[in-house]
Amino acid sequence: MIIVTGSATARPGHFDEMLAASLEHVHRSRLEPGCVSHAVYRDVEHPLRVVFFEQWADRDALQAHFEVAESLAFVEALGPLTSEPPTMEIHTVADRGSDASPSAG
Repeated sequence: MIIVTGSATARPGHFDEMLAASLEHVHRSRLEPGCVSHAVYRDVEHPLRVVFFEQWADRDALQAHFEVAESLAFVEALGPLTSEPPTMEIHTVADRGSDASPSAG
């Protein structure tokens, strides 16, 4: 599984527009093959920042997501709304199989 985390900070007066674009992106992305989950949250300590949390089945699904025209358009649309470059981190989660839960004892 691939986990993607990221954030974007709106310029003053542009938060609502950034949030609307982010929600549209999240709702559309959830329908893509290989999307396990995709969400956006408002940062309670920084009211102009949103945080993204995504789970993808594998790298191929994530790469396909990056290549969708609407994903590229979202990234372009975000640029003028933000006060600094958005962040993104990609993490690969190792599959532990059925031994993932700790044993009691």
